[in-house]
Amino acid sequence: MAISYSGLAAFHAVAQAESFTGAARARNVSQPTLSAQVRGLEDAYGVRLFDRIGRQVKLTPLGQSLFVITARLFTAEDEAQSLLAGTRTLMRGHLRVAADSARHVMAALARIRERYPGLTFSLTIGNSSQVVEQVMNYAADVAITARQSSDPRLHTVKLRADRLVAFAPAAHPISRHDAVPIEAFAGQDLVLRERGSITREVFEQRLSEAGIKPANLLEVQTREAVREAVAAGFGIGVIFDNEFQPDDGLHRLVVTGADFSVGEYAACREERRRIPLVRTFIEVVQGLFGEEHP
Repeated sequence: MAISYSGLAAFHAVAQAESFTGAARARNVSQPTLSAQVRGLEDAYGVRLFDRIGRQVKLTPLGQSLFVITARLFTAEDEAQSLLAGTRTLMRGHLRVAADSARHVMAALARIRERYPGLTFSLTIGNSSQVVEQVMNYAADVAITARQSSDPRLHTVKLRADRLVAFAPAAHPISRHDAVPIEAFAGQDLVLRERGSITREVFEQRLSEAGIKPANLLEVQTREAVREAVAAGFGIGVIFDNEFQPDDGLHRLVVTGADFSVGEYAACREERRRIPLVRTFIEVVQGLFGEEHP
């Protein structure tokens, strides 16, 4: 049985948009037409690709496996179309971005939009592990992450090096210093991101290597929550140096006695690196980081 191309394309659009309505709008077809194409694919093979809950759709395990395949299929189609058309104008398109911080990503998207106003974007913020996973699962086209990967399926470009610093309330005894040795964290309460965060991973690893045991650990989900918890007196926080915002109530601390340097990377699937929109994003973000650190 020959598989229906229109059915695959409809399935892929819905899986990508996570919505029949959004997929129909993106493909410029009616929602009933799109639904019929997906249902036809399911009926032809006697399978269920989506769980439909009201207006929401969720991929079944089989649907997730098929989405990985269709992502490769339609990525190859996009590359072939770009190659044959010789397009460099980027008049239209949608770029899905994942990042572990919005700061530099927003600047890159703003610059791309200025050059190519016909493009649209979506941005997902998560920890470093989640960001890499989204690219690997085709849920995002490109990513900015502090997590380096040796996976050959992932194309990464180092943008810059940063380092972790600690910060504490100005009234905290440790804030009498501008720099403290790693041993100063023994018995201290800490505020750190959730597991999967490169900030937490590196800091905990350095504490372990030095044989340092903190007291209590408050785990939170975002950088903003780390800052709020530290300001509220729950403990000492850790953050990338470039992300620390001066505040009269908070004191920045350089930590000595261990290597707290961390890289920042742009990443995409290896087979997608030559797609014009993906390539343009990586080039733009490289240029922005280069302007900051000539």
